[in-house]
Amino acid sequence: MALPPRVFFTLHEASARWGCSIADIAGWAAVGKLKIMTGIGLVRCGDRIVIGQITISPMDLQPLFRRCGTGPVEGLVRRIMPSDSAHWLIITEPPTGVIVAVADMLILAEDVFAFEEDHDMVRRPATGANGGTSYAWEGMNVALIQRIHDRGLPATQAELIAEMQGWFADQSDGMKMPDSRSIRRRITPIWRALRKEDA
Repeated sequence: MALPPRVFFTLHEASARWGCSIADIAGWAAVGKLKIMTGIGLVRCGDRIVIGQITISPMDLQPLFRRCGTGPVEGLVRRIMPSDSAHWLIITEPPTGVIVAVADMLILAEDVFAFEEDHDMVRRPATGANGGTSYAWEGMNVALIQRIHDRGLPATQAELIAEMQGWFADQSDGMKMPDSRSIRRRITPIWRALRKEDA
């Protein structure tokens, strides 16, 4: 049985995936392009009890995202947004808030894939000694067919492209993968044909 697709990326995983710093990710989250999430134990926000998945504001933890790398690795959060709310709540108990570490900050995988699609992000292709590239496209086709057979199509084409990039990365310990445009060229005709059948 195949494993389901991943649900979250850590900030460090997204940073490595995109070739940027976590300060960049914090900046994009601060202007609403991404949401940074984490999980917390039970807290009170006035008369409301909150536990589990929450969104946090990177601007509340700015020292953690210093580009110079001299900042702390964890900070106190006093303002949170529960997963079932669109409004910020102030933690009243414990009165000092809760400690959150950068290592525990997450981005939903669907948000990562959507961000990549929105900004036409291309992951760097691997090159051989002669400057050329060679990839196991037939192997990808088999993996693609198996994925669709076992679990159907994902919600977006970007997610399917990212999964196939992940397949290439798994085959080469992350050292050799084509860029997303190359994969998209091969997947798009299949995606369109199958989506037409679903219509």
